[in-house]
Amino acid sequence: MTAQTLDSATQQRVEQWLGGNYDADTKEAIQHLLDAGNFNELTDSFYRDLEFGTGGLRGVLGVGSNRMNRYTVGAATQGLCNYINRYAEAAAFPGQDLSVAIAHDSRRMSPEFARLVADIFSANGIKVYLFSALRPTPELSFAIRQLGCQSGIVVTASHNPPEYNGYKVYWNDGAQVVAPHDKAIIAEVNKITSVDDIKFDGVPERIQLIDEEIDAPYIERVKSNAVNPDVIKRQADLNIVFTPIHGTGITLVPRALEALGFTNVHIVNEQATPDGNFPTVKSPNPEERAAMQLALDMALAINADLVIATDPDADRVGAGARNHHGEFELLNGNQMASLIIYYLLNAWRDAGKLTGKEFVAKTIVTTDLIDRMCERYGVNCYNTLTGFKYIAEVIRELEGKEQFIGGGEESYGYLIGDFVRDKDAVASCAMIAELTAYAKDRGQSLFDMLMAMYQENGFFYEALVSITKKGKSGAEEIQEMMAGFRANPPKEIAGSPVVRIDDYKALTQTDAQGQSTSIEAGKMGIESSNVLQFFTADGTKVSARPSGTEPKIKFYVSVNEPLESKEAFDDTYAQLKAKVQRVIDDLNLK
Repeated sequence: MTAQTLDSATQQRVEQWLGGNYDADTKEAIQHLLDAGNFNELTDSFYRDLEFGTGGLRGVLGVGSNRMNRYTVGAATQGLCNYINRYAEAAAFPGQDLSVAIAHDSRRMSPEFARLVADIFSANGIKVYLFSALRPTPELSFAIRQLGCQSGIVVTASHNPPEYNGYKVYWNDGAQVVAPHDKAIIAEVNKITSVDDIKFDGVPERIQLIDEEIDAPYIERVKSNAVNPDVIKRQADLNIVFTPIHGTGITLVPRALEALGFTNVHIVNEQATPDGNFPTVKSPNPEERAAMQLALDMALAINADLVIATDPDADRVGAGARNHHGEFELLNGNQMASLIIYYLLNAWRDAGKLTGKEFVAKTIVTTDLIDRMCERYGVNCYNTLTGFKYIAEVIRELEGKEQFIGGGEESYGYLIGDFVRDKDAVASCAMIAELTAYAKDRGQSLFDMLMAMYQENGFFYEALVSITKKGKSGAEEIQEMMAGFRANPPKEIAGSPVVRIDDYKALTQTDAQGQSTSIEAGKMGIESSNVLQFFTADGTKVSARPSGTEPKIKFYVSVNEPLESKEAFDDTYAQLKAKVQRVIDDLNLK
């Protein structure tokens, strides 16, 4: 029956799991799918091995080789253990006892997977520092550096829907793994071809629980980011609403705000309890207004100055403030990243700290407004591929040469200072509260600061179009879309001629005359990646990128115009939104 319905590779994997050394519940679940004739689910569950990508694992929970379960997590972890041990044997960690740090978020199976991973590391002779309860992803990055670990893992699927889980792998600098370690780890993981290769039996004496000994110094470092502590003292009663959206933010964000001196923080109680089912939202993503609606309702009721929300693993943050019409408006990732950098650049300049050896880092799909501001202030701005591991790579490469001010990406992830090497929603919440207090201290709102920034530097408006294509057929369709754009690139977009095409897969930059030059391979934060960017004569930029963590292809559209005055904001905003829509229609992005 299966031979008639499943392709041979899928059938082989199903039979391997039914006949292998897997637990009875797993085999029963597979047999149930067979008996029910649910071959679509079987195909999606077994048509491939869950890919251990350059950042780790992410997938739907369930049985099968393409699902998140104790066996796929176990195989990935065993491969990582093998790499760490072999790397150490090559004298790459001289005189160091091997250790890893492990954290987890509030998702289904996250605590169980974290303990499973700890057991496997300990069974492979590696000491484990395991957080005793859920903690934010940035604290895991901090812990690796604080404890001198060689690696680390956080069990999380970030802001994906409830049916997902995953984990991210970090190296000894506290950043997610990059070359050459990423490919080498993948090679080791791919060598784990049998469940019998996995050492599941943990060694308890090699596992040490941690919590406050990391929490306290981490909060102190977040506190040290403050650039205007006197302003915070004067605006200590800033009216703040915070929601962790059932995730890890509840553990440290209120504590960080209190440490800075903010005394008037209101927590959305309905979303304060960690819960991997995320019962009050369809998706625990602070990029979506629906996820922040309860916080916005509270903000209106208590006349708040600021709304902030963190995703389940507290590496991303969404924020909202009253606009010039008195309505609460959510700021997107590009706007908030720009505001943070704008505030920091001004503060560093006013303090006489800009010497020409400072830098900001962002991704190639994040607003070019940040580049423009950095140029005005004489600060280097480095652009990297999408993913904070590339920003962390720039920080590592420039350590001791240039000083990192801050950075960010359009997907609501920001970093201030370099004691963490990943996006940090805890530190970002603290900084967003500070810059809101700074604005209020000057008789402004956060939105007033946004408009002032646009007046000084130009009004940049960005939009993201995400197209979801699930399953095997969806993945193939996404690849066909990218191939189509390469074979037949647009010659003009929304009436403006395309003057440059950057292809990061081929690492080429092509001008309007068809002349190509190389994008430097090996440049900090840049390597071959399936990304296309189109630039037009009027300053419009369109980027196309298949997601590395979700079954989506993403299109990033950026347009800009001068903002003559605050009074012209609404008209200019309407013009920019209309232009973005013309771009979307012109490229048939649906």
